[in-house]
Amino acid sequence: MNIRKHLQDGLPLVLDGAMGTLFAALPRQSEAACESANLDAPQQILAIHKAYLQAGANAIQTNTFSLSAAVCQGRAEEAQRLLAAGCQLAKEAVSGMDAAIFADIGPAPLGMRVTPAQAFIQQMDWFLQEGLTCFLLETLPSDEGIAEAAAHLKAQCPEAFLLVSYAVRPEGFTREGISGKGLLERTAALPPVDAVGLNCVSGPHHMLSLLKGVNLNGKYLSVMPNAGYPTVVGRRTVYQGTPEYFAERMVQLRTAGASILGGCCGTTPEHIAATAKALQEMPAMAVTEMDAQKPENQPASHPNPIWDKLEAGQRIIAVELDPPADDRIDPFLSDVQTLMDAHVDAITIADCPIARPRADSSLLACKLKRELGMAVLPHMTCRDRNLNATKALLLGLAMEGVRNVLIVTGDPVPTEERSAVKSVFNFNSRKLAAYITELNSQLAHPFRIFAALNLNAVNFRVQLDLAKEKEACGVSGFLTQPVLSKEALENLKLARQELKGKILGGVFPIVSYRNACFLNNEIAGMRVAPEIAERYKGLERDEAEKLAARISVQIAREIESYTDGWYLMTPFRRVGLIREIVETLKN
Repeated sequence: MNIRKHLQDGLPLVLDGAMGTLFAALPRQSEAACESANLDAPQQILAIHKAYLQAGANAIQTNTFSLSAAVCQGRAEEAQRLLAAGCQLAKEAVSGMDAAIFADIGPAPLGMRVTPAQAFIQQMDWFLQEGLTCFLLETLPSDEGIAEAAAHLKAQCPEAFLLVSYAVRPEGFTREGISGKGLLERTAALPPVDAVGLNCVSGPHHMLSLLKGVNLNGKYLSVMPNAGYPTVVGRRTVYQGTPEYFAERMVQLRTAGASILGGCCGTTPEHIAATAKALQEMPAMAVTEMDAQKPENQPASHPNPIWDKLEAGQRIIAVELDPPADDRIDPFLSDVQTLMDAHVDAITIADCPIARPRADSSLLACKLKRELGMAVLPHMTCRDRNLNATKALLLGLAMEGVRNVLIVTGDPVPTEERSAVKSVFNFNSRKLAAYITELNSQLAHPFRIFAALNLNAVNFRVQLDLAKEKEACGVSGFLTQPVLSKEALENLKLARQELKGKILGGVFPIVSYRNACFLNNEIAGMRVAPEIAERYKGLERDEAEKLAARISVQIAREIESYTDGWYLMTPFRRVGLIREIVETLKN
């Protein structure tokens, strides 16, 4: 089959459905690796290919979906054997039929020795050796490696047809927290890509909604939804979407502009047969863009006191407080009131510092804003929440009028607690920033995103490069670790020269010699110069606090010309000390 002519004639290309669904339903195969069956049970794979072709599919996918993971894990020889066998089975299935074969390449795991681009390119070369020229990169959570792989494919085989398909959840984001709309539009803008689309994760109804308003740049649109959503019956995961309903929705997707239509998890030959029959009754269609969504009435904008002051060139003072470790809120509120009386501009609240459980920083931020009218900047770690929880929390903050968040990776869980307390890292701070930036496009009142900047890092150039990446992901400003050494001051000067965002310079009042030693030895990202620590030797508490106030004010003045404000950290709930420093700085 000549796919390009078929599509140019306005005819739909009907892909097959879920190979894995049918294979898992076979006796004694529910736990088996589907791709291994290319060698271990080839007749079963061949029968599934033929079932989809007999149902009306005019294109099938090779049974090679999981081989990207094998390549990345160093099992290239095994992957190549399974890939070659999968190609031969697909060729045998379409023999004598006017049907196409797509070389199926699934997502590649991140953080491996072999990069996604390398894994994709390696498989593309193997498929080309097998004589295949139609390629499907599918179920992708990001576009990492896509541009490189697409360019390589067209350099090796200019006539190759490349379809890139992403797995986007109903709310519009992949499991990596990346906007599906952004992925589709970036990929459609790549010249070597012929078609883009969505598959898996979402059913046909939500897939239709996800595609509205997407700029396809004239590329063909592909849709391969699941047969609804899974449920557990006994010990099996099943999809209950009927073939009739599936076909009705696929007709809607075709009418909306889809040229390539197939199925993913849960879809069977019955689903494809119903779809093929329904599509035969439709006239030929040219490539069209999805209709844009009509903008809803936007509510009136609300002020953002923190950002508005920074944008106006006013210096601000933000003070960090640790949240309570129990449910006694009155002392915390009293501390906040003390700082409000000193006219601080914002309260920033740590999120379970040192990975120890404390009251939720976002709930406290909402309470302070709602009950005291205080400008707040809650910390949000990447450690304790998955994608669902993160989005839910951000929506709640937006509803409460919290307009700023400080994103941090989060301190690691202490070793002795890791058997009971599990870290959850769907994001690093750069990915979380990018996710919030994408989410902002859906919000009536978007967030300003702040991030941490470690001036005390041994290799500060690495930190500075990471900060630039964060800015590229949407970060507007930085709160630095405290400046308590000459090296930190020099690093701050460098950051001022190279970063675009606003900078709040960190000030931490050292309250004793023991405190200085503890910070240097126990807290990551802190460094107190020996000459500062030595000044506290032998001092009583009152004397040490007076010295802390003097040194802190001196440091604040020294960093003033390199910052847009100050970020004061409160040691041991000594709010009176912080108030004294604030009042001195304001005079």
